[in-house]
Amino acid sequence: MTQNSLKKFAYLSIAAAVVTIVLKFGAYYVTGSMGLFSDALESCVNLLAAIVALIMITLSEKPADEGHEFGHSKAEYFSSAIEGALILVAAFSIINSAVPRIIHPQPLENVGIGLLISMGASLINLAVSLVLLKNGKKRHSLILEADGKHLMTDVWTSLGVLAGIGLVKLTGLYILDPIIAVVVALNIIWTGAQLIRRSGNGLLDSVIPAEEQKMITDFLDSQKDQGIEYHSLMTRQAGQRIFISLHLLLPGSLTVQAGHDKSEFIEEYIENMFEGPVTVSTHIEPIEDPASMNDIGIDRKKKNI
Repeated sequence: MTQNSLKKFAYLSIAAAVVTIVLKFGAYYVTGSMGLFSDALESCVNLLAAIVALIMITLSEKPADEGHEFGHSKAEYFSSAIEGALILVAAFSIINSAVPRIIHPQPLENVGIGLLISMGASLINLAVSLVLLKNGKKRHSLILEADGKHLMTDVWTSLGVLAGIGLVKLTGLYILDPIIAVVVALNIIWTGAQLIRRSGNGLLDSVIPAEEQKMITDFLDSQKDQGIEYHSLMTRQAGQRIFISLHLLLPGSLTVQAGHDKSEFIEEYIENMFEGPVTVSTHIEPIEDPASMNDIGIDRKKKNI
């Protein structure tokens, strides 16, 4: 495992899922609450998703080979899509189990103990989700962000379930319990759909966030006083790795060595803006040649992107 490997976060997520499954099913066992059952079932999805994440992280961290010369970083998007699909399966299972209880409501038992157990599980998920979200954003990892957002959704789901069960205890309206489970399921469906949508965007080579693009353009604009222009700036993200390409317009009188040195400086500077792996490719053109102004990509008529 490399120093910067994400596997340790996947192991953390797996451990948290195992502990919360035990706690939440324990809470369901002592209360008989469908709301707590739905919460426990979502933790099972968390475990499956964490295992898939570990597998995909292992694959994405494999070095480039003859069949995958740009590496395996896009494996992260498959993990997010699979997690989204698992979430949808769990949601429909919850609805299927809750509907009979809506037709035939049943009383709850040992509500106080069940709520305490479930609250402990929620605190574990909250701590782990914050760790995953922080490191997912820092390392541009869709796997960690997806897992972190899923766990955070689980936390809010649990709080909703706990509040609903408390309301059931106060009012004696037992039908509220399965209704809460259905509401939880609908919320889970929304989360799963969002994860699948984001995976699709990643596989379509979406650009990097606007604030990161601005970091690049601000630096390139600062080079204009040295006679350096640019155009055809394009970005994309594949898993943790960011790919950036652009055309550099340099004075035609420069030697090949001088032009190379300037492009090397610019490439290295942009790469150092990011903590994760970055590949920057530049194409040098003479600034005096009108043909050099022809953009590639979205709009050939624009001088700068």
